[in-house]
Parts: sequence; C-alpha cells; structure tokens
Amino acid sequence: MGTALALLLGATATTTATTAHAVEATDPRPTAVVSMGDSYISGEAGRWRGNSLNDAGSRDGTDRAWTGTAYDPARVYGATAANGCHRSDSAEVNGASGTADALFNLACSGATTRNVLRAASGGVAYKGEAPQADQLAAIAARHDVELIALSIGGNDLGFASIIEKCAKDYIVWYSYCHDDQQVLVDSRIDAVMADVARTVDDIRAVMSAAGQAPSSYRLVLQSYPSPIPRGAENRYSESGWSRVSTGGCPFWNKDSDWARDSLVPQLANRLRAVAGAKGAQFLDLRDMLQGREVCATASRLVSATQPASGTTSEWARWIDSDSTQGPVQESMHPNHYGQLGQSRCLTLLLAKPTGHHTCRNTPGSGPTGMYLTPLS
Repeated sequence: MGTALALLLGATATTTATTAHAVEATDPRPTAVVSMGDSYISGEAGRWRGNSLNDAGSRDGTDRAWTGTAYDPARVYGATAANGCHRSDSAEVNGASGTADALFNLACSGATTRNVLRAASGGVAYKGEAPQADQLAAIAARHDVELIALSIGGNDLGFASIIEKCAKDYIVWYSYCHDDQQVLVDSRIDAVMADVARTVDDIRAVMSAAGQAPSSYRLVLQSYPSPIPRGAENRYSESGWSRVSTGGCPFWNKDSDWARDSLVPQLANRLRAVAGAKGAQFLDLRDMLQGREVCATASRLVSATQPASGTTSEWARWIDSDSTQGPVQESMHPNHYGQLGQSRCLTLLLAKPTGHHTCRNTPGSGPTGMYLTPLS
C-alpha cells in the first residue's frame, strides 16, 4: 500500500470510527475467525501423532490417515489432501471453536506473500485456489470478521530450501550450512519483510472495503517455531547415522544451534517489527516446541511399547526423505500435537485483546498446557 493510500485509510478509519462501532453493535451477520498464510498455520503434518519407525499399518498409532485397511489422507486434510494445501482438522484456527460462529482456514502449504495478496495487487492463484485475500473479501462480505491470524514469510525466505541444504550438508557433503545460509538469509530478509508488510496492508484494504474499520477486528501476525533442538538437546549422537536412520533429524550441532538460536529468532524479531509498525498483534511461537522438537532429549519416538502421547511424543514431523510414510512436504512442521498446541496459543490470545505475547509449552504437560507471556 502506498503512503498516500495508507494516510487516506487512516483518515477514513478515524472519521468513521463512531459509525463503525454502531454498525458492529447491531451487525446481524455471523462472526468469523480466519487463518491465512502458509503451511505452519494451514495444518501441514497434522496427519501425525509423533514419529514411529514402524512403516506398517497405523505406524504404532501415529498415522491418523490409516483406515484399518488403507491410507486416506483426506481423513485429516479433507479435500485439500488432493491439491497439497493440507488444511488439517487440527489446524490452529479450528481450536478457536466457540469463539465465533464460523472458522475459515484459507492458508495453503507452500504459500508465499504473492499467494495471499489480492489479484488486483499482483497476487497470484496457487494450487488451483484464488489468492487468499480475494477469498477473505468473499468471507468479509458475509461475516463480521473478528480476528485474522496470519503466518507468512517463511517460504519467501526459502525456509524449506534452507532445511534441505543443511540436511544434505550433513548426509552427503559432511560440511556445515549455517555460514553460507546466513549470508543468503541476510541478503533476502529485508525484501521478505517488505512483502510481509505489503501483505498486511492488503488484508487491511480488504477489510476496509468490506466496511470494517481496523478497530472492529484483530490482525495477528505470528512467527515460526523451531522444529529441531539445539545440538546439546539432541538425544542422538552427532556421529554415526542415528540422526538420519532413527531420529529423522540430519543436522550438525552447529547448524542446529544456528537454526534454533539465530535463524528462528531473527525471523521472529523481524516479524514482530512488522506487526508493531502495522498495528497488528504479534504471537511469538519461537519457543513453542521447546523440548518437543524432532530428536529432542525430552521427547521419545512412538513404538509398540511407547504409545503416542501429547506428553511424551515429539510435536514435529521428522524428515522422511524416502517418503515411506507420507509425502516429504510434511517434514519439519508441527504435527497433530504441535498444532493442538498452536490452537491453544491462539485461544489464549483471544482473551488478550492488546499487546504482543510469546507462547510456550509446559514440560510434562500436553497441548492444553500452553501458556502466554507478555513481550515487553
């Protein structure tokens, strides 16, 4: 959004604030909560309750797509199992039930900012679906939208390719990835944040066109959790092949430390700055999976003697490079338990109408044990 347009919308919001509140008080339309963005909010990997080395049947109860005779991903992802958007039944927005009349998940796995922007703003369709902001316009025309949760920017930055590069450097090249990947991130991140800010502006424009002033709804921009632990918190030795063949976390300690303590915080801090500049709330998820990451010492693989559990199992999907248990695109995303945790974070934030917050899990507790801490 250009400066002139931003000023115009700001002025319009000011002059019509009283009218907007009056309309809101008598608005007969059903209320709605909407999630938008990429795989970390769409519900990618919601198929899995922890990780198991058993490739047969229900995979020790971890595979929610198992019907008893076959695998049907549509049991978890519905119609989006076919196009790969992978909106799972346990996706973040679905945990907000009871807070609005309708819940809409517009997010799609693999989406970038270009797939959120309206077509009129240069946005493009993705996986056979219209740009998400255009879909939002249709929803806002029929509903009183109370909250929009947005997760975006990771794919613009190339998060998946960074993970792939680091894994290959461990498995194939026996070299580190953090040095050259940090240079790449630094060269891209300013442009990515500008695109995220533009996306927020476009969502605001959609809502204004629908007659909703900024004060009539909440826009929440969230960050990303780290799916892998620090090197010292990995339960498998850095030497040998256990991190590849058993744990599904093929990363060197130095690369793991970089991802957990540099890359994820850098992205979170920049997203928080965008949220602050654009009048959005910020939900910091950088520590959400602490101790529940793939290969974390505080978690365990699922087995015949160690059943799937939100208190002991991993909350993120491991890297299944051979696709022996579902598609590779599910790798390194919050799984069913992780998504229930994110849902709890969003539900808790609904009770906090102002301020930025970070969300963490309680060790030894399931997804219901999430808690918020205000960010100063």
